[in-house]
Amino acid sequence: MDANQLQLLTDGALWRDVTVVPQTGSTNADLLEQARAGAAEGLVLVAAEQTAGRGRLGRSWSAPAGAALTFSVLLRPAGVPPTRLGWLPLLTGVAVVTAVRDQAGVPASLKWPNDVLVGERKLAGILAEAHGDAVVVGVGLNVTLRPADLPVPAATSLLIEGAASTGRTSLLAAILAELGHRYQAWRADPDAPELRQDYLRWCATIGREVRVELPGGAQLSGTAEDVDEVGRLVVRAPGHLVRVGAGDVVHVR
Repeated sequence: MDANQLQLLTDGALWRDVTVVPQTGSTNADLLEQARAGAAEGLVLVAAEQTAGRGRLGRSWSAPAGAALTFSVLLRPAGVPPTRLGWLPLLTGVAVVTAVRDQAGVPASLKWPNDVLVGERKLAGILAEAHGDAVVVGVGLNVTLRPADLPVPAATSLLIEGAASTGRTSLLAAILAELGHRYQAWRADPDAPELRQDYLRWCATIGREVRVELPGGAQLSGTAEDVDEVGRLVVRAPGHLVRVGAGDVVHVR
């Protein structure tokens, strides 16, 4: 990554340090350790390769060295009500989609709560983990993976999608600029009406028939109708509305 471009990322009010390492186990785990030690928000850790990358529900995440953009950010959203913290992975998704569309020209969309898609194929995943008043948000974006490199057939990459640009530094800069702007606006107004509008605009889950695998093993089927003011997915099941705060969503074809 270009050191001069990375230095420019620290000139704003939020991102105060961007560190790039060739390899680590998990950028989320590394920043959670720094959060426990009392580090202030604004840290960004980027790894060319993760050997123990994590996704939601304890899943592993891996990619060849240099083929993905993998990074985490440390945030401390002081003053934001705990009920609104579910918006953090969602606003990160909006930042990633906006940057991918602007920088790479790829028509990315969002799958509630933490995936970035192209069509029905997964382009990126987002994982938010909390410790005390700190939240670490990690992003894994497939950039130059080829079909043989994909961890699952339902995945894709910017290269496969014919992206206009696959430069990881410019993508990182664009995502961090979007994320910083949206995070600071949300922290000032956690009700975030504009953020909710942007999320709904890019969310491919809304209007779809879905099956939600809920914590504990239960399942819910219905139509995804909305995302409410605290970031929950609103599903119309037979005879009633259900607000889902956590779950694994399957788009039913």
